[in-house]
Parts: sequence; structure tokens; C-alpha cells
Amino acid sequence: MASGSMQSATTSPVRWTTSDLKIFEGDRVNRYEIINGELFVTRVPDWKHQAACINIGTVLMLWSDESGLGQPAVTPGIVFSESDNVIPDVVWASHERLEQLLDEAGHLTAAPELVVEVLSPGKKNESRDREAKLKLYSVQGVHEYWIVSWLEQKVEVYRRSQGILRLTLTLYRPDELTSPLLPGFCCVVSKFF
Repeated sequence: MASGSMQSATTSPVRWTTSDLKIFEGDRVNRYEIINGELFVTRVPDWKHQAACINIGTVLMLWSDESGLGQPAVTPGIVFSESDNVIPDVVWASHERLEQLLDEAGHLTAAPELVVEVLSPGKKNESRDREAKLKLYSVQGVHEYWIVSWLEQKVEVYRRSQGILRLTLTLYRPDELTSPLLPGFCCVVSKFF
């Protein structure tokens, strides 16, 4: 048998696209996101996770109503491209940016200024938010990214510096969160929980 007559079989990973998500439309138990063509499936978040999202959204809404500078949303889908389609927990966008972000159907197609992810339990979920989503949001131009840990009662604040999102500070329950992105905004971290 001649050497080299066998061909090596190489398998390339499946690259998921936004249109592929149609097959999961009836599923109310899981949440589907695509990052760089990779499919991430997570359980619908639990009560404490959802409560933290509502609390953060409410704090941002109260500040937005007072300032008139923008608007938050809870669990909006963002379709950056066919291979990058995510559902952040909370976002905030200025009115000017919203005009550029929304498509005709009212969906986000680019990065809002602020994205907040509340960590779900499990190493895989945590690495998705700390690695895959951090990289995606950084590349897509998010100005500020808050990773909120209900379990540890803390917020890690990433801010854009030299073109990428970098961890700037970590705040705990008694600490006050302010942001250069949100003039006059000030919130004690414990209000998130």
C-alpha cells in the first residue's frame, strides 16, 4: 500500500448564523446567542438574575428620565452581523446613538454605549461573559461594559481605553458607581441586588 494514499479528513466547526436561530423559535426554556459563528445555549435566567436586571434597568431609566440623555432596555437582541447575534441583559444608548442603531423593525444592529451582563452560575456562562462577550463588545465599539455578579454582590467596570475595553474598577455593595458616560449618574451598588 503506497504511503500517502490515505487522505486526512479535516472537519471544520459549524458556523452558525442569525438565520439558523429560526429552528429554535418555539423554545421558551433556553436562550440562544451566536458569537463569532459559535452557538451559545443557556437556560433562561433565574429569578435573582432577572430581578438584578430589572433593578439595573430601573436605576438607568430613572437617571435617563431626569437627564433626558438616552434610554435603557432590558434583554434587547443585538444583531451585529450574521455570525454575531447576542442578547445582553441591559443596555443603555444615547438618543443620538439610538437613531443610528435601530433597524426598521426596531432592533439594535450596532453597539450601544453601555452594556451590562449579570453573571449566570457556571464556569461556561461566566467565561462567555468575561471572554467571548467582552471581546465582541470591545471589537464592536461598546464604551462601557459592566459585569455584575449577584453571587459576589459586585460590579466590574470595563471602560474603553486605547481602543479596547479594560477593567477599570471593581465595586462592592456599599460603593457608589458613577460613569463618565452618564453625567450626574450615581448609584450605590447594593441597589442592583
